Amino acid sequence: MINLLIMGKPGAGKGTQATRLLEHYRLSHISTGDIYREEMAKDSDIGKLAKKYISAGNLVPDGVTNDIVKEVLSKQDYPNGFMLDGYPRTEAQAIALDQMLADLGISLTAVINVDVRDEVLLTRMAGRRVCSHCGATYHVTFHPPKKDCVCDLCGHALIQREDDLEESVLNRLRIYNEKTRPLLDYYRTKGLLFVVDGELPKDEVFRVITEKLGD
Repeated sequence: MINLLIMGKPGAGKGTQATRLLEHYRLSHISTGDIYREEMAKDSDIGKLAKKYISAGNLVPDGVTNDIVKEVLSKQDYPNGFMLDGYPRTEAQAIALDQMLADLGISLTAVINVDVRDEVLLTRMAGRRVCSHCGATYHVTFHPPKKDCVCDLCGHALIQREDDLEESVLNRLRIYNEKTRPLLDYYRTKGLLFVVDGELPKDEVFRVITEKLGD
């Protein structure tokens, strides 16, 4: 059983590596981002609250996020282990997670940080476009659609998410560097942190991670 926490600045390619690792190790995915998007789509009270913060590039309050993660972890529905994605983002959340895991008799195997420079991330994210229907992702420079602003897969319009606008990206990076970056030292002192160069080709990043974790 492998229990992972994957970290990285917004746009670092964390999602791509998470998808491959989930399939490779058959892990259960605990993504606060996915949970909040589902709640926003349902227009629930939690979804409305989350949208207010996320649209501005800010973090959802710790108490709300902690309660959601605790509920998911307590079900213990992860036969091969789990991957935490998007949580914790602050040291206070990390401390809360430690308590949750201790109460459940669970431990983390490793904390993976996909590291990319801020200037590279700004270029990546400002050019990102997402299909309004199926969610497929494109980039105006690195992975453009065959027809401008139209999804190759389903033919629906491509949009730029509010949190990919330059002002929002810069704010998200500022918040990450102020609040989330200290987590690297937190997990480094626990001997759990593994940093991988996220500017390497995607396949190479995946190879380095799996080599570290063991195939």
